[in-house]
Amino acid sequence: MSAEPTSQPAAIRVDLGAIFVSLELSKSTWLVTSLSPGSERMSRHSLPGGDLPALLACLGALRDKSRVREGRLYPVVVIQEAGLDGFWIHRALEAEDWITSYVVDAASIAVSRRHRRAKTDRIDGEALVRALMAWIRGEPRVCSMVRVPAIEDEDRRRIGRERRTLIDERKRHVNRNKGLLFGVGIRHYEPVRRDRRERLVELQTGDGHPLPAHLKSQICRELDRLELLDRQIKAVEAERDALCSRTHESSAQAMLAGIKGIGVESASILASEGLFRQFDNRRQVAAYAGLAPSPWRSGSIDREQGVSTAGNPRLRTTMIQLAWLWLRYQPDAALSHWFHERASHSGGRGRKVAIVALARKLLVALWKYVTVGVVIEGAAMTAA
Repeated sequence: MSAEPTSQPAAIRVDLGAIFVSLELSKSTWLVTSLSPGSERMSRHSLPGGDLPALLACLGALRDKSRVREGRLYPVVVIQEAGLDGFWIHRALEAEDWITSYVVDAASIAVSRRHRRAKTDRIDGEALVRALMAWIRGEPRVCSMVRVPAIEDEDRRRIGRERRTLIDERKRHVNRNKGLLFGVGIRHYEPVRRDRRERLVELQTGDGHPLPAHLKSQICRELDRLELLDRQIKAVEAERDALCSRTHESSAQAMLAGIKGIGVESASILASEGLFRQFDNRRQVAAYAGLAPSPWRSGSIDREQGVSTAGNPRLRTTMIQLAWLWLRYQPDAALSHWFHERASHSGGRGRKVAIVALARKLLVALWKYVTVGVVIEGAAMTAA
């Protein structure tokens, strides 16, 4: 027996009592896709990129049209993908009492698995609206919404990220200097030494000739950039240390720095990149760092693909480095004994797999220590 046809399409959920809007953001254009109660089709509006007043006016016009059609004012629920625009649009929308804003992780939205799938801003906008409606209905795992950090937390993490950028840039200049000199037969010059200028004057090519004039001038300019980067790195580190000294003794960064083997930089990255957030359980902690396992189980197939690497890359890199340091500076800790016992049964790749597992366990242990004060078993503290 066939079911009676419904009076309106299933995609229209008037009972949800809201206007659903998705934003496709680019540098030049903002595409606004909306679905209003009582409407059978999604509407689209194109706005100049970066024009917030025009966006608010567009959302207000959608609200007014819905009131004329339905006889009541509906709130507006907006969704956008996390991207280059950051969170300023989200914060501006949240400041309006009639708008609720969400930021979604674009990688968490299911897409067609066809070899050649169509992809346009129009299709993506409609998919975001459908994902938002499913999220509001409470459908599990339909997408993952981003927890937007406070302005202070977001600004605090800039110190560590800028330092990492400067160090990477310094590394490129050092390698460029070495490469230029290697091309004329000089192999043992170190641009990071304090006497780099004096040693540059004494250098001779591999066949015993002085450095060519233009090559020497180029290397001098590279050294100028290198010295500028050194000054900027010191300035950033001084700003980081000043921030750490201004924080209370019970802050996460101060607590982490009190553990032997965790330096100021590692403590700063852990506190600013991960442990400032609110997590419900250890699985969320591991998943945020991209250290959660990703099994592949289907029928008779059952294998592990390794960690997901879908979380914060800075936090994950720091934890891998910290896991190796933990073995060196915390040899009597329970986690170190666990690692050596597991690694003793396998070598080579098994040791690399074990260090990732140690990084995950260590991150969870540090999270418990910072949030509820659970001391890591066997961990040694630094002298006051």
